[in-house]
Amino acid sequence: MPPTGFTSFVMFAEMRTGSNFLEANLNALEGVTCHGEVFNPHFMGKKDNLSLWGIDIAERDADPFPVLAAMRAATQGMAGFRCFHDHDSRVIGAVLADPACAKIILTRNPVESYVSLKIAQDTGQWKLQNAAKLKTARARFDPAEFEAHLRAAQEFQVHLLHGLQVTGQTAFYIDYEDLNDLDVLNGLAAFLGGPARLTALDPKLKKQNPEEIADKVSNPAEMERSLARLDRFNLARTPNFEPRRTPGIPGFVAAADAPLLYMPLRGGPEAELRDWLGRLGTGGIVTDFVQKTLRQWKRQNAPHRSFTVLRHPLLRAYAGFRAVVMEGGDLYRLLTRSYKLDLPVPGQPLTAEEERMAFLAVLRWLKLYLSGQTGQKIDPRFASQTVVLQGFAQFQGPDAVLREDRLAEGLTWLCDETGVVMPDLSCDLTLAEALFRIHDAELEDAARDAYQRDYIGYGFGRWRD
Repeated sequence: MPPTGFTSFVMFAEMRTGSNFLEANLNALEGVTCHGEVFNPHFMGKKDNLSLWGIDIAERDADPFPVLAAMRAATQGMAGFRCFHDHDSRVIGAVLADPACAKIILTRNPVESYVSLKIAQDTGQWKLQNAAKLKTARARFDPAEFEAHLRAAQEFQVHLLHGLQVTGQTAFYIDYEDLNDLDVLNGLAAFLGGPARLTALDPKLKKQNPEEIADKVSNPAEMERSLARLDRFNLARTPNFEPRRTPGIPGFVAAADAPLLYMPLRGGPEAELRDWLGRLGTGGIVTDFVQKTLRQWKRQNAPHRSFTVLRHPLLRAYAGFRAVVMEGGDLYRLLTRSYKLDLPVPGQPLTAEEERMAFLAVLRWLKLYLSGQTGQKIDPRFASQTVVLQGFAQFQGPDAVLREDRLAEGLTWLCDETGVVMPDLSCDLTLAEALFRIHDAELEDAARDAYQRDYIGYGFGRWRD
């Protein structure tokens, strides 16, 4: 075993990033063998090859892990292979989690790799060993196709980075531009742990299409316009520092006599929906689930439907304000003592303006609270609906996401889906009437600042519109 502890390696790359050239140089190292695209969906190792080490492509697709074992057993020294984002996900997961498998991550400017791919598709020339046989073409830049290419590459890189982070590993990153740097390639050899070093670069493969990008496409002006509209640095992204949430399964509520499961967003119309579910039959509701009992309920009530209900962020924050802050619990004490918010004494009669000012102060504090700047655990009644829904998805997301302002319509549809008679829905307007009493544009703006992800993600407008 090499001093590094690596017994094998994987080269994570994409098409047209220089992976053939890097493989050739790795194979020039004594004690290192790269076997090509062993898990390419259409071949094994190299084009038109349908078996390796006595295992054919059908057997590999049924179970890829004997191929990994056979590759390592049949190779003297360190064995490895090239792996792209669309190769077998089971293998990607396994080697990414294996600390004995060295990770090489090869990248290239995605515009260059896309244009190179288009030219190779047009000419049919994927590798060049004799410059006299060079085939040339000018590719047409397709904006939608490029964005899909870019998205796939970025998502794969994020997946790799996360896999390395959660397992405490590192990788050897190398860019296309570094492939002609002998010192960098020998640094990779040192990373793998063997004693061999290169004295020269592999001479067989030649660089294809060395021209500037604009000279390689037939529509450079359209390409420039398309690239100009991309947010390369993700500046339009709404940062999210709010802590992730668990699925919240103990809070789920099911009808005892109907195949309907409610996944509450705390601070929403929970009481009304518990009452409504209880009137779907004579058995009432089922609560206090754990994963085991929830799975049992799902098996016993198939086909079933699950749902949750979005509430306007301003109204939901107001519900939390009245229930959590104005009742004088721990959060009230934190806000008044640690953050010096001038809040009225719980239970004290308030004028509309006094309540408005107190609610506005809390909304402004929520912006800090939800961005992780206070260090406090997020009360579920104030957590953004976006994060709660993401938490649901750790177990199983809801079938339907309904809107409170069209709740009766949504519930009628669910009843039709499951063959249940729709009971009347009782709506409590007390909360909305109380908010109407103090509502103004300043509250709207503060709520949007605090819950920007919910407003943007779910398309909420002003509450009173």
